[in-house]
Amino acid sequence: MGWNSWNEYKCDINETVFLRTGSLIVSLGLKDLGYNYVNIDDCWSNKDLQRDNVTGRISPDYKKFPQGIKHTADEIHELGLKLGIYSDAGNLTCGGYAGSLGNERIDAKTFADWGIDYLKYDNCNVPAPWHDRYRWWPENWQGGPLNENQTAGGQGESAPVPAPPDYDWTTSKSFDRYRIMRDSLLATNRTIEYSQCAWGHAHIDEWGNTTGHSWRIWGDIYPIWLSHQGGSWGIMPILNHASFFYNSSDFWGHADWDMLEVGNGNLTIEENRSHFAMWAALKSPLIIGTQLDGIKPEILEILSNKDLIAFNQDPIHGAPAKPYKWGVNHDFTWNQSHPAEYWSGESSNGTHVFALNTLETAQSKRIEFAEVPGLDAETEYTVFDMWTGEEHGSFKKRYEAIVKRHDTVAIRLVKSDGMTSTFLFKEL
Repeated sequence: MGWNSWNEYKCDINETVFLRTGSLIVSLGLKDLGYNYVNIDDCWSNKDLQRDNVTGRISPDYKKFPQGIKHTADEIHELGLKLGIYSDAGNLTCGGYAGSLGNERIDAKTFADWGIDYLKYDNCNVPAPWHDRYRWWPENWQGGPLNENQTAGGQGESAPVPAPPDYDWTTSKSFDRYRIMRDSLLATNRTIEYSQCAWGHAHIDEWGNTTGHSWRIWGDIYPIWLSHQGGSWGIMPILNHASFFYNSSDFWGHADWDMLEVGNGNLTIEENRSHFAMWAALKSPLIIGTQLDGIKPEILEILSNKDLIAFNQDPIHGAPAKPYKWGVNHDFTWNQSHPAEYWSGESSNGTHVFALNTLETAQSKRIEFAEVPGLDAETEYTVFDMWTGEEHGSFKKRYEAIVKRHDTVAIRLVKSDGMTSTFLFKEL
């Protein structure tokens, strides 16, 4: 959990941005909720000099960070927070700054010496000798056999060669690029959270837990509900992919569905709620991507939801919520506008159900207890609203609620003690 500069600031960063954000994380109460990383994204280094001619180390941009990155780390640590930084498993970063490919050992040592606690490791500007023989890019998958490469293009490559059905993706060059940085970080003897921003390529969902702590499983996010903007994707296309690729997350490793866009763009309050609820349900890293200075109270309220954060960070159950019914479509339907709508998962506090309304009007969402894994139609359950923390009463067989356009009902269920009244329907 933490904050990252890219979604709001892009390359327009300096030390003041991060120190101010760190102070706001503390004063707004976000630190107490678990948000503890302040992450510098791309464009922090000297684009012209790239590396020091003598030491070979990446050179910070001293106009942006006048006293260097170590000073920024020291100041962030004084706040009781941790500092993250960005690099790339290619020759250059996505912004054209120095990448770490071929310099992993010296860069890892540099980051450790500066007091860095988190590394986001991107996937741009990979030279041709490091291209994979076979390609798996999740944006090109449209359902069907998982090893089918359906669309050509990207990084100057010709049409992809389909991988054999039994292909071991740990033999790919993508695996090697991320493994080398893992080994380099381990050699520093400093604990550095390793976020592998490989965009789901080379089926990192199958091996990311062996090379790092989290792994991006899709392309970049954008603050829209549907479709995509250039190479960046809206909330529903990403959730559609998550409807099929949710099983790799558990303790010690998490699929990363990209940074939160809560508070950005033209997302409605209901869309912001659904975005946060489903990222929390997926146990994706919760990395805020909006400006905290002047944040709207309703956006801060969403990001500060204790019940959703508790599910995301549960100390007993590491697995994410899973879809148990698609809703609008038949189960297992690939649809980037209407992904799986009904999800459930266990926590140390009960069974949690998330019911998303992907339609353009308010809908009645019925949660049939017999359909939810771990529940049954004969038991009476007390229902708690995860948005408000309020108890809604005792229900048997089902729970039904009116859900606004693009909103999500999020409830927690525990077996009733028989002392509360029984309901069948609750209007939100």
